[in-house]
Amino acid sequence: MTGNGKLHPISQTIRTISDIFVRMGFEIADGPHIEDQWHNFDALNVPKDHPARDMQDTFFIKGTDDHVLRTHTSSVQIRFMEDFVKSGKELPLKIIAPGMVFRQEATDRTHEAQFHQVEGLVVGKGISLAHLKGTLETFLREYYGRPIEFRFRPGYFPFVEPGIEIDLKFGDRWLEVLGAGMVHPNVLKNVGIDPEQYSGFAFGVGIDRLTMMKYGIDDIRLLYQGDMKLHDALHANN
Repeated sequence: MTGNGKLHPISQTIRTISDIFVRMGFEIADGPHIEDQWHNFDALNVPKDHPARDMQDTFFIKGTDDHVLRTHTSSVQIRFMEDFVKSGKELPLKIIAPGMVFRQEATDRTHEAQFHQVEGLVVGKGISLAHLKGTLETFLREYYGRPIEFRFRPGYFPFVEPGIEIDLKFGDRWLEVLGAGMVHPNVLKNVGIDPEQYSGFAFGVGIDRLTMMKYGIDDIRLLYQGDMKLHDALHANN
């Protein structure tokens, strides 16, 4: 007996996000899950004493001195910019990088040791926070199918300056959904882009969290248990 196949909710979310950004002129980029520390940490202005460099927060590959399971999809932006500069192409560039990331999290309803992110990056002349705000506003409106009220808050991330966090208004409360900011000059220097001539913004969105919010899932672990009853219920209500 056969039936119609269905996309996993996370896969559906990745497709939806990708479609929105492609329509906005973004290119989709990808990178390895096993990453060296230059692309995962150093090039992103993450110092040696940052907590993410600790064995308690990152999965290091046994038998190597340098390789880890990537802790974010931000490493893809470094690889893409390096290749972009080597190719001699002219800026601007606009990419998103969706994919799985890994951290030593204590598993509970909102945390998993593996989850999904989508990194966004724009670099060119005169790029500002206004461009970031407009991009995110367009994305969120398209994703949820309606205008979404959101706010910026100051936030710290080593690879952006200034850094911000974005909250969405759901009912009578605010929920944090992503981090963002203007690309740190050191990051541009590390890939051979002159920060005196160019600027950029970057953002990172938790795909699992967006999926949970859209489908009303209250436990992230349900997304990784392969229970077809959950998938059938979600697709029936989508």
